[in-house]
Amino acid sequence: MSENKIVFLEQTKMPTHYYNILADLPKPLDPPLNPATKQPATPQELAAIFPMDLIMQEVTQERFIEIPDEVRDLYRLSRPTPLIRAANLEAELQTPAKIYFKYEGANPTGSHKTNTSYAQAYYNKKAGIKKLVTETGAGQWGSALAMACKHFGLECEIFMVKVSYNQKPYRKTFMRLFGATVHASPTNLTNAGRKVLEKDPDSPGSLGIAISEAIEVAVQRDDTNYSLGSVLNHVLLHQTIIGEEARLQMEMLDEYPDVVIGCVGGGSNFAGIAFPFLRDKLNGTKKNLEVIAVEPSSCPSLTKGKFDYDFGDEAGLTPLIKMYTLGHDFIPPKIHAGGLRYHGMAPTISLLYNIGAINAKAYGQLEVFKAAQLFAQCEGIVPAPESSHAVKEVIEQALRCKETGEAKTILFNLSGHGFLDLGAYELYLENLLDNGNSK
Repeated sequence: MSENKIVFLEQTKMPTHYYNILADLPKPLDPPLNPATKQPATPQELAAIFPMDLIMQEVTQERFIEIPDEVRDLYRLSRPTPLIRAANLEAELQTPAKIYFKYEGANPTGSHKTNTSYAQAYYNKKAGIKKLVTETGAGQWGSALAMACKHFGLECEIFMVKVSYNQKPYRKTFMRLFGATVHASPTNLTNAGRKVLEKDPDSPGSLGIAISEAIEVAVQRDDTNYSLGSVLNHVLLHQTIIGEEARLQMEMLDEYPDVVIGCVGGGSNFAGIAFPFLRDKLNGTKKNLEVIAVEPSSCPSLTKGKFDYDFGDEAGLTPLIKMYTLGHDFIPPKIHAGGLRYHGMAPTISLLYNIGAINAKAYGQLEVFKAAQLFAQCEGIVPAPESSHAVKEVIEQALRCKETGEAKTILFNLSGHGFLDLGAYELYLENLLDNGNSK
């Protein structure tokens, strides 16, 4: 059996800068468009819901962006997070592959989302904002923003997708514990929500609907902004601290991954682990690096979506963005990986997929939970349903190495723990889950 390894990075060596992949893309992103004029959206138009610092992070070509001291101080609550070798899983699979994972469940709210919630709350506070409004799927993002807002003295209002609100009641409790107001979306509080409920009073909701509701509320007050947990470049930028740490930790082992894997919904945790390594592929020093984004087969924006301009929300309140999309009115099935139930994909990840820099895989809910159970039994960590998609592909890669005899090094992001998802695991164990095909 391989020896277990846990690599801790000293806090004094924690990265001081985020990595901005826009500096290394072989072609520029297509700009977001004003839906009325179809012309590129201006910073002034975006300033209605975002502080200017974050708007500038959307477009800057600067390769490295300094992390504010106030944000790094908050990161020190849990960062750097450990890099762990999954030696017991390797032994169970009898694979020559070496499997490493970055464990973001060690963060205070149990997932990677605090990496951007701290930063977004900081920049909004700096801009004089008093309140943030957001959406959340499974609740990881809502939990992270609630905690960040409490630290910076901001009000927080959250529209949580109704199916997840009912599936994961303790996420709602967590958010309220930190002072947030939480609604099950769609609601009767907004025009966007009321229109959805008129068509379907039993709507399970979607991230697109919850985004519409949050934006509608945010624009009503000058001291209120909207905050997004994924998709946009500034969000993905903040998550790159994951991969920047992982690079340093892999260097400590004299290792470099052959394969990097992450689950994807909007793209934040995938970008966090993958972008700092993709830097080497894009500049030609690691041309053979394989990077794989794993999504649910019930919400397959990359593998079955269309690469086109679309709204980021259901009601059409956002600018049009170029991305792989299933259509902004797409309502995904009620899978328990609520954070992956989004109709579109981050524009940067969409471009990388379109040019062939990354690959994508899609799996059904039952095979994902089966992989998660095996991982938990081997490594003692119950992964979030979202992260379990990455685990499934890791197992597939390791078994392929077993067949070929290749001793590849596989790195993946375990983006959160599943301790608040045990209700879903109970349904799986009782054979009460479907494969994610029913609405």
